[in-house]
Amino acid sequence: MAGLQSLLVKNIGLICSYGLVDFFSDRAEKSLEKNHLDRDEMTAVVVSALAKFSGEVISLDIKKMKGVWAGFHRIRKGNLRLIVGFNFEARRAFVDVIDWRGKAYR
Repeated sequence: MAGLQSLLVKNIGLICSYGLVDFFSDRAEKSLEKNHLDRDEMTAVVVSALAKFSGEVISLDIKKMKGVWAGFHRIRKGNLRLIVGFNFEARRAFVDVIDWRGKAYR
């Protein structure tokens, strides 16, 4: 738990310097509630992605999506997948999907 707290404290500083997670879609909110996931931890992952895009060296698996999901990025965290839309000019992010590996792309 101490590691998670330090990650969150570190990412609070990253939110100020790298950008802001605007909001979660209804689907993402339902997934957070259904799977008992911590919203702050998911926000920390997205903020870490913003930091990685800004040039920080962070071990995070991010892939630009194609096809139906063009314009979004996939963040892989274990078996969880976050599909996030980034507005780099405004330094903002929109979390569209948070789900397990097989269900996220449906």
